[in-house]
Amino acid sequence: MTISERLAELGIELPAVAAPVAAYIPAIADGHLIYTSGQLPMVSGALPATGKVGDGHGLVPAADAKAYARQSALNALAAAAAVAGGVDNVTGVLKLTGFVASVSEFTGQPGVINGASDVLGEIFGEAGTHARSAVGVPVLPLDSPVEVEVIFTTN
Repeated sequence: MTISERLAELGIELPAVAAPVAAYIPAIADGHLIYTSGQLPMVSGALPATGKVGDGHGLVPAADAKAYARQSALNALAAAAAVAGGVDNVTGVLKLTGFVASVSEFTGQPGVINGASDVLGEIFGEAGTHARSAVGVPVLPLDSPVEVEVIFTTN
């Protein structure tokens, strides 16, 4: 089964590649690797939420942030597919780094970044198994609650 067939089976439509918000490109290939720039959970050019992740009034709930990490991973895959000449030329996931803008007492960053890891696993199966870091940070670009960067493999 191709990756595009698997996406269709899962009911996932890749988004358009998010426009850079500064001086960088969304992804770059080097040999059989594609490195993505940090991808925010943009939907139609806008963030679905802003702020820090944590428990409490005025904070982004961890469950919502997990969904935003999933969206960020799909944005990363879209960027990789654009560089690879199509999603079917992306063959797997090597490394994922996830950043969670969170309050100091929040320690659930790994659970939030599972949103990204889980969707890549659903899409790529065994080839989606990857090394990973989940890091809490005080703030992210545009006040995004999450950001992910991925190293994909390609033909």
